Amino acid sequence: MKIAAVMAVGLLALVQSGCGGDEDAAPRSRPNILFVIMDDVGIDQMQVFGYGGETPPSTPNMAQIADTGLRFSNTWSMPACTTSRAVFFDARFPFRTNVQGALGPADLANSMVSPYEMTAPKLLAKQGYESALFGKFHLALQGNDPSGYAAPYNLGWNYFAGWLDETGDPFSIDRTAGGVATDGKSYSCGFVPGASANGADSGACYMADGACNTLASSGPVPPGRTCRDQGGIFDPDKSCQTQRPGYLNFETLSGHYVSPLVYNYPDGSVDRIPPTDPRARRFRATVAVDEAIQWINQRSDRQSWMATVSFASDHTPLMQPPVNAAQPGNVESSSLDCANTGAQRVVSNLMIESIDAELGRLLVKTGLAEYDQDGHLRYQPQRTNTMVIVLGDNGSLGQTVKLPFDTSRAKGTAYQTGVWVPLIIAGPLVENPDRVVSQMVNIADLYALFGEIAGIEDVQQAVPRPIDAVSMLPYLRNPSQPGLRPWNFTQVGPNLQANGAINGPCTISSTCTQIPVTKGVCEDNNGTWWGTGLDAPITAGAPSEGFKYCCEVSAFLVAKGDAPYDISPLTAIGIRNDHYKIVQNSMNAYVSQAQPCVDTTTTEFYEINEAIPNPKLDVAGAELPLDSLTPEQQRNYNALSAQLTTILASQPACPGDGNIDLVVDQKDLDDWRFYSKSSGLSSVYDLNLDGLTNAADESIIRENLGRNCRAD
Repeated sequence: MKIAAVMAVGLLALVQSGCGGDEDAAPRSRPNILFVIMDDVGIDQMQVFGYGGETPPSTPNMAQIADTGLRFSNTWSMPACTTSRAVFFDARFPFRTNVQGALGPADLANSMVSPYEMTAPKLLAKQGYESALFGKFHLALQGNDPSGYAAPYNLGWNYFAGWLDETGDPFSIDRTAGGVATDGKSYSCGFVPGASANGADSGACYMADGACNTLASSGPVPPGRTCRDQGGIFDPDKSCQTQRPGYLNFETLSGHYVSPLVYNYPDGSVDRIPPTDPRARRFRATVAVDEAIQWINQRSDRQSWMATVSFASDHTPLMQPPVNAAQPGNVESSSLDCANTGAQRVVSNLMIESIDAELGRLLVKTGLAEYDQDGHLRYQPQRTNTMVIVLGDNGSLGQTVKLPFDTSRAKGTAYQTGVWVPLIIAGPLVENPDRVVSQMVNIADLYALFGEIAGIEDVQQAVPRPIDAVSMLPYLRNPSQPGLRPWNFTQVGPNLQANGAINGPCTISSTCTQIPVTKGVCEDNNGTWWGTGLDAPITAGAPSEGFKYCCEVSAFLVAKGDAPYDISPLTAIGIRNDHYKIVQNSMNAYVSQAQPCVDTTTTEFYEINEAIPNPKLDVAGAELPLDSLTPEQQRNYNALSAQLTTILASQPACPGDGNIDLVVDQKDLDDWRFYSKSSGLSSVYDLNLDGLTNAADESIIRENLGRNCRAD
């Protein structure tokens, strides 16, 4: 259903005045940008970087791109997906934007990318570029964002085709497989397995358009999976009926396979495709590439563009990608239990391999590469006018991490396994390809590269507020380029919620974390939820409203005679130079029943490197003793500590400034009035963080009128 996004058009006009394209630009002479984002794929997975453990996923297409371009072997992300996306699309670290962690449905607009940010598509629009984003968005959620389903348009994208899920990530797997599970059965991968796995070898495959075909096993792939891969619902041991059985459920969402699609168009209108539509019943990685191919191939040769293909793989819930004969392990995976940790490691590899296959298809179908007679990718970037950038958004999820990386200090943490990611860049601007850039890079620096590719000489000067990006183009042009970034930084923490609320506790294995944004996300990661709605047997006797903090969960368990959980930090910061690293973790720690929750901050200091295949990591027990450092270690520790203090002090508080221009003036009153009249709910002008944009927020502006925070 197509709806007019009137409010979003108004918002865009409000915040983008003066940000139009450069009429004198010559976009045909500037390279296009194809930006590919892998989800939850850390450098530990990547054989092309010398890692991958004993069972690395096979990624020949990425290897081909790396061989014809550059491997950036020392790249830091933020520890979570939303924080990383915000940083590489606006070049501002989390403490500047309040986009501290992965977005969830309770997070306020104040912790989403602000419509006043100079996002990458807005920056490139100054140079005449058109921008589109395909797949995962996760920069804002419609529940608390005034622009709703038009958020991609409102943040500057000319076109969007992808998912605006309630949590920003795929929904849980539908274990009823479309409503056909009976007698207590549960299908962990979302499809009916073969008879040998307590499923069926024949049945009726109903499609969303009303068609039905009888399917039977003809090999190792059960018909239930074949039907699911085609977007249908498999009714086991049944024949097709003229009238579709009423128990079949085409409404229920399911992981990477049943996902409502959302389109944003250049005129600001929005189209929402429900799960009952065949277009919304395809594997997400395939959808993102299909949509990107169509849009790219419609661009004029005279029009420069940036296309972001944002995969949802390898994010939970982990599910087998569609059967591909070139992946024997994929065919054999049909009998796996997707809830089993060991099986999830196998499925994780398959999902990363499917990204690689889709990436090859994307390059070939858009004319950037071709397959040779043996089916191998033949990519010659110097013959194209397109820069290709492939990035992992953060470290791998703990249960999928490849050794020798640290499964307990992975995604969501500021440790190396959580923030060290693969980055590959190829294209006509790369001189002397097939080399490794070992200098430190932060994902914020990609923003500078986007601008540099588009011909902007001074990216900071083009942005009306401080950014944290460092130039990257010299690395592409000069094989001898010294490092441009003397330090690197990463940060994660809880997002802002109304009246000081926070994500509920979730226990996974022996650890309690507050990163999962909902009960469903917690359970998708094999966890037990202790927040509102807790219902696992282990939570019996807990307050009906659940607990706010992990330390309260530990106190509850100790009172029952059980052992407390290890508690993951609520906030974490990492800073490093070429050889040393500081990690600061803060949490409400369980100390004793007399002191169940104590605000605690720890500071750890490590020596690290990027050796292959066994890098020196910041693992438990490798901390350098702060009370007996060598003179060299002490100098590095002091320098990093001072740098961290300087960084965190570089963003002045500015109460009343909702449009982030660091001045509180009449424009803030005008903008507040727009938001208060448009919805009155969450917005960047909810200055007192109560979930409303109302007179209380106007009072804060008036109390600070005339304040110039740039001078503070």
